[in-house]
This record gives sequence, structure tokens and C-alpha cells, in this order.
Amino acid sequence: MARIGVDVGGTFTDLILETEGRANGGGGRVFVHKVPSTPEDQSLGVIRGVLEICAEAGVAPGDIEQIVHGTTIATNTVIEYSGAEVGMLTTRGFRDILHMARHKRPHNFSVQFDVPWQSRPLVKRRNRVPITERVLPPDGRVETALDEDEVRAAAALFKAREVDAVIVCFLFSFLNDAHERRAKEIVLEAMPGAYVSCSSEVVDVIREYERFSTAAMNAFIGPRTSYYLNNLATALQENGVDAQIRVMQSNGGVTTLAGAAERPVTILMSGPAGGVIGGQWAGDMSGTRNLITVDIGGTSADISVVPQGEVRIMNPRDTQVGGYPILAPMIDLSTIGAGGGSIAYVDEGGAFRVGPRSAGADPGPACYGRGGTEPTVTDAQVVLGRLDPEQFLGGGLEIDPARSQKALEDNLCGPLSMSLEEAALGVIRVINSNMSLAIRANSVAKGVDPRDYALVAFGGAGPLHGAALARSVFAREVIVPPAPGINAATGLLATDMRYEFTRSVLCVLTQASQDEIDTLNAQTEALVQRAQDALAADGVAPEQQRIVRIAECRYQGQGFELRGTMPQGPLTLENRAALLASFHERHRQDYGHAFEDQEVEVITLRVVASAGIGALSWPEAAAGEGRNPADALLYRRATTFDDGRSYETPRFERARLRAGQRIDGPAIVIQTDSTTLVPPGHEATVAPSGNLHVREVAEP
Repeated sequence: MARIGVDVGGTFTDLILETEGRANGGGGRVFVHKVPSTPEDQSLGVIRGVLEICAEAGVAPGDIEQIVHGTTIATNTVIEYSGAEVGMLTTRGFRDILHMARHKRPHNFSVQFDVPWQSRPLVKRRNRVPITERVLPPDGRVETALDEDEVRAAAALFKAREVDAVIVCFLFSFLNDAHERRAKEIVLEAMPGAYVSCSSEVVDVIREYERFSTAAMNAFIGPRTSYYLNNLATALQENGVDAQIRVMQSNGGVTTLAGAAERPVTILMSGPAGGVIGGQWAGDMSGTRNLITVDIGGTSADISVVPQGEVRIMNPRDTQVGGYPILAPMIDLSTIGAGGGSIAYVDEGGAFRVGPRSAGADPGPACYGRGGTEPTVTDAQVVLGRLDPEQFLGGGLEIDPARSQKALEDNLCGPLSMSLEEAALGVIRVINSNMSLAIRANSVAKGVDPRDYALVAFGGAGPLHGAALARSVFAREVIVPPAPGINAATGLLATDMRYEFTRSVLCVLTQASQDEIDTLNAQTEALVQRAQDALAADGVAPEQQRIVRIAECRYQGQGFELRGTMPQGPLTLENRAALLASFHERHRQDYGHAFEDQEVEVITLRVVASAGIGALSWPEAAAGEGRNPADALLYRRATTFDDGRSYETPRFERARLRAGQRIDGPAIVIQTDSTTLVPPGHEATVAPSGNLHVREVAEP
């Protein structure tokens, strides 16, 4: 038996297969593989990759017990604005909430800014139908009964317009969702098989605009995402793979296929989340807890900070995808258009730019010979001698240096009056500068000192840029995981199953009476029961379940909340001080101060339920010693580094390196899925875990 992690990127689909034997500490083997992504239908690349890695490992497709999948299908639907035609039922008088939003200007001093919720609405205004009904706070009492005839008329209208999905979004449904549930029943009677959801089912929290926007996004991406996931499961079965399928969520946990299809808003950052978990896993193997993860693929670079080994969850006020606010828990990371396929060009003003436009998987960089004529970062690396044609993807993909040279000469050298080498170095310096700024925005700007952190560089292009980025931001060292090119897929096998359930409450905790405390406990336990039921439905035994209770709090009068950890067991008048202390500490971490004498409100209760699905165990590297081992040396070749100087640079095969051995820069370490650059004045050390540690040792 075996399990597979498969991550779909913009250029390549990455896979890792682990055979059984990990549980008892021996016998397990690990295989990695890459295939080109198939943007027209991601499942084609996934199926091809699964079958090929099974053949490579000598594992029958029927022996795969689990597949954990990271996918960009939901994200791409948003970026391409290619989602479903959505119909909306909402409380009469509030039809235009999705258009007005919060009346915030994203750019205060610009008269040309664009707001996607108006220019590209998730629900067109003609499909937003007002319904007579009203529920009132603070107790959710019914002021005006639901007009069921209006719901039936709206459903008939949606059916006539061939609407693909319907959302039901009524005011204060987080206090009483009876009207939403009844309206959903009526819509399904008229439109059986339609994708219908209530806002209280998608995200049961306060703030009607954000709740409605999240429900709208869920419906916008829902039909396409659920079709893809179900089609993938069917295609796998047709190819003899009858495995349990799990899908990576934005919060770093995995969910079931049915859960992802029902609430696709939870997988909008599925792909990048796997990379952060993989970076955390690599840091754990080396005993390093302060990490900055940098995942550089063919299209983008994903950056996240992991302090003290804890993956950070983004504040709800900042969770956006494509400019639309989404109230779903997401790992705190940022994505910029910087990757191996990023195109270098001269803009209309004569400035030298790199990205965010990318050559992607098709046609890809010019050196691929698939019709691409514009120079990319990969082409610049080829021209500088950092990527060897016969070693690219282990020789699995033939690249042509002459095409790279022509692309740079035609598009950059002439317009900028540069030599070929100057143009190639310029591409690398510009893209590194872009990524360094993004790293600082996620670290220094948030009170994190990179000097106390190791930079984990992965993705197909990450190890090529890692040393330069670490030097730019003054990170302590670079950690290159054992299989950096497929590290996001590695993260899929290193994560846990995770569910989150929420319920909005309004309670001033510092003044709460015993009755209010009892109400908080009752609502918390109801969420705990839902979480336990979800894990039980997945076959997780009670003793394997981990439950964390969270209260999202704010100082009275603040606009947004921060997470505070609730004590184990029931909340009491005595132990609420622990919750208050947790909130004050989080506020101090985020803002640099806390107001411990102020009143604190609980706004939302959140229960996080998780269960381990079997940690990935990477085989330890065999012990060795010495520097620049001759048995791992492949050959030497001229290579140009960031200082503009060329060196006859040795190539070492990573598979032959042993724990404890050191490589002196300048050097290049080659493996099938990636290439690690060790610049002059640096050294690389092989750790027992298989990680490669690159550190600056002296000025070149």
C-alpha cells in the first residue's frame, strides 16, 4: 500500500509517493516525479503523473490507499473570472450590499482604481432578487415571516435564466437561519440538482457584506470545482486507482472530496498552503523553528513567515482572493508574479521589468522550444550557465540555449543597449529585488527580524535564488529540502485533516455574568459536537481527534478581532483570565501594545478539529565526511554569478552527497526536480535529514 501527494502548479504538476513502512520506522520508500501541467483540464496532468509515478515506484495503481491533492482550480476560476452564473435571494431592501460593500476606497488618492465587486460582480444585479422576510438582533426573533411565494417566483426566474448556482443570504441568519434553510428547500424543489447554499452554511458569522461575499464566491466557484473534483475521482477509478482522496485547504489542513466540493471557498489557497506546510516540515527535520518559506515555481512566488514553528493564520480582515473579501481561514502568505516563467520586457516608458506576466506551461520559456519567443527568468539562468541543457529535469525535458540567447538579444539587448550577459544578469537582479521586497513586507514590516530566521527555498526555481534572497534580507541561512521542486506536494503528506466551525456571539467577556458564560459554553460545545461528528464521519476515532477552542475577541469599539485560545474544559468566571491574557498577548504581537484595562468582547467562537493522517518520514542520508566529494562530482562548466564574474564551476549530484559533507562555493548541486546555486563565499552542508544548508562564510 502507498499514498501520493499531488500538487498542480502553473507550469508543472508535482508528485510524491510514499510506500508503507513509515509507521514502524523502516521499510518505507519515497519517490518524486514531475509532469507538465495541463491548464485546459488539470485532471489530465494529475492522472498522467499518478500513473507514471506508480510505474516508477513499482506500485500497482490499485495499491494506492490515499491521494492528497493541492489544486488551483478554484483560484484560477477567480483569476479568470470564469465561474458560474449565480442567482441570489436576499432580504428586501439589501439587494445592493454586494455592490456597495464597505464604501472603502482601495487607493485613497486615485481616480482610476478598480473595485472587482463592482466591475466583475460575483452575482449580477439582475440576478439578485429581494425577498420579504426579517430576523432581528440580538436574539434572532422573526419580525417578518418568509414570503415563500416570492421565493418560488425567484426560483422560477432563475430556472428560466439557466442560472448555475443559487445563494440565500438573509440578514442576521447567523442568529437564526430558519428562513435561509426554508428558502433553500423551496429553491431545490424548483431546481433539483442545482448548486444551492445558504450564507449560514458557508460562513456562520457576523458582518453581512463579508458573509454575503463569501457565500457568493462559494457559489461562483462551486459548480466548476465540484465538477473537477468528482471528474478526477471518476477518472482515477477508471485507471484502476480506487484511493481515498483528500484536498488541501487554505488553512493548511486537508478535507474530504465532499467537503471541498460543498465549501470550495476553503480551498482557494490550496496550492500555496501545501508549500508552507512543506517548508515547516523541512525546518522541523533540521530542528529550525523560525522560518521564512519561499516557494518559487514557474509562474509565481509564495512567501510566508513561520515563527517558532507555528504556521500563522491570516486575520479575517485581510483574507481576500482576487480583491474579494473571503471569510475563510487562510495561512498568512503573499503571492507575487515572480517565477521561472516570468517574462522580462521593456515597458512603454523604457523601464526594465520582469513579471508578473508569465510564459506558463504553454508555450513556456523560449528554451523549451514550444513557440515561446519572449525571454524569461529561466532563459536568463540558461544564458548564465546555471541550468545545464542535459540535466534539466533529469534530462526529461530538452532545452535549447540558443533559443534563450535569441530571446534576450531580440527583446532586451537591443532596446537596452546591453550585452547578452548584462541583460541576463539584469533579469535575475530585477526578479530578486521584487522577491526581496515581498519578503520584507511579510517580515520586517510585521515586526519580524529576518536575521533570526532561516529561509527555506523550494519550488523548481527556489534553490537557484535562495542564497541571493537570504543575503538581501540578512536571513541566517538557506535550507533546501531534500526534494525542493516538489516540496508543495511533500507538504500534502505532512499535514493533518482539519475542520473549522464558527458561530458569532456578542458578549463583553470582562463583564459577563454566569448566565452569559453558560451560553458561551453551550454554543462552544455545539461547535465541538459538529467538529467531532465531521471527523467521525471520516473514520477518525475519538482518541485521535484534537479539538482547539478559539474565541475571536476585540477591545470594545474596535472594528476587527484577533484570536485568543480558550482554556481546556468549560469557560468559567475564574479561568476567563487565561482567555483574556491570550488575547492581550496576540494583540501585543500584532500591534506592539495591549490595553489590559479595557473591556474585551467575544465576537466569534471557532472550533478547530484536526487529526493526523500519518506524518511523512523522509529516509535519513547516509553518513559521510569531507569537502567537495569527488564521487559526487559530475563535471565543471563556466557559470556567471550575481557579481558578474564567471567561474569554472563544479556540478555535484545531490543523490550522491552524504550527511556531514560540505560543498564550497562556487558550486551547483543538481537533482532531478531542482538546481541549487552555491555562490562564491558560501558553503553547503548536508544534514542527516537530507536538507541542504547554504550559509555565507566569507566575502568572495
